[in-house]
Amino acid sequence: MNKSIRILMFFISLILLSACAPEIGSEKWCDQMDEKSKGDWTANEIADYAKHCVF
Repeated sequence: MNKSIRILMFFISLILLSACAPEIGSEKWCDQMDEKSKGDWTANEIADYAKHCVF
């Protein structure tokens, strides 16, 4: 394969993998956060969880 095709395939793979994360505030995201260790949460995740999953 030539170099430009490899680079293109890398970026396509990156886009496909990043699309797998659930939307912040969705039920799936809240469930995922419940399973994650509370010590690993960022400040933004704490605020988003409180905003979307608690209230």
